[in-house]
Amino acid sequence: MNSTPPDVHRSGPGPFDRLAEQASLRRRAGLRRELRPRGADSPLVDLAGNDYLGLTRHPEVTRAGADACLRWGGGSTGSRLVTGSTALHAELEAELADFTGAEAALVFASGYAANLAAVTALSGAGTLLVSDAANHASLIDGCRLSRAATEVVPHADPEAARKVLSGHRGPALAVSDSVFSVDGDAAPLAELAAVCREFGAGLLVDDAHGFGVLGEGGRGALNAAGLAGAPDVVCTATLSKSLGAQGGVVLGPAVVVEHLVNAARTFIFDTGLAPAAAGAALAALRVLRREPERAGRARTVARAFHTGLTAAGLDATAPDACVVSVRAPSPEDAVAWAARCRDEGLAVGCFRPPSVPDGVSRLRLTARCDLTDAEIDAAVGVIVRTAPQG
Repeated sequence: MNSTPPDVHRSGPGPFDRLAEQASLRRRAGLRRELRPRGADSPLVDLAGNDYLGLTRHPEVTRAGADACLRWGGGSTGSRLVTGSTALHAELEAELADFTGAEAALVFASGYAANLAAVTALSGAGTLLVSDAANHASLIDGCRLSRAATEVVPHADPEAARKVLSGHRGPALAVSDSVFSVDGDAAPLAELAAVCREFGAGLLVDDAHGFGVLGEGGRGALNAAGLAGAPDVVCTATLSKSLGAQGGVVLGPAVVVEHLVNAARTFIFDTGLAPAAAGAALAALRVLRREPERAGRARTVARAFHTGLTAAGLDATAPDACVVSVRAPSPEDAVAWAARCRDEGLAVGCFRPPSVPDGVSRLRLTARCDLTDAEIDAAVGVIVRTAPQG
């Protein structure tokens, strides 16, 4: 047995010294990020979170989450294939599939995990992945982990996907967000699906920002595009935006879900979604089914933001769902602008490189169906009043 203590006085650079230089570079570029813990009762009007339907504090949702915790425990205790599947998870999956028109559903601990599972398990060596240039990081990471050949095509361009697919022989899967999280624009899903069918390729759609706000009563972007229940389309979604809870889900043909149970590493090896989150998501889904007008109201609020901001001369994107972004001159200007909004009681998102694929910094606003017209007008006033000058 070697009892010689390690040499704690070793000279030379330490293994993490390089991180300090990276931190210095981030600060100088205006790209430093930091955690800002919020209190339980923030006085700010929240346009930074993704609680599109105003359900995260709905009394039925919070009560269902608390009741599930009391009944099933604070955690799921294991992976879904060991002890982490409860009757509550199965009930949630059945209702999600029924609501969206999918044949089957599989719930994950996060939307990120659901995307990694779907991309990696449905591809692999010999498969071609065709990925939109503006896709979310979770889809990008899924492509990288898949070991499949990946072609990144220009944003929202079905013809570019057609060109790539036409030169490939073998299995292929096109991968796209339904609503892109930076600018809030919607993908041309019907056209993309038609291209995929022309070449026998599958289509995987991340509906994180469409589920709950697009389609009939919030049934999602696939419903809006006439693709709900299609045998060659798979959908992922998160339970943490419109449903105000936590977790992710893959929706699609039963054969796909059965395959994920047996092949998706983020399903097999990850602890299952906590019962409290499953219970809260199920309650939120039932509120949405009972009150489908929430979806339309959320979109109306987003359009009102866009109208007010552009009327004041700001460069704001037209929303296809609930996300509106407002361009800033620089990363430093975006950070300072968001801080001034915060000082006036308004929380807004601040997107800077590398989170934005085009390198343009933005304020990112998310509409909520529970905002009043007076709150909308006040929020627009704050953003306009605090905008960078010159």
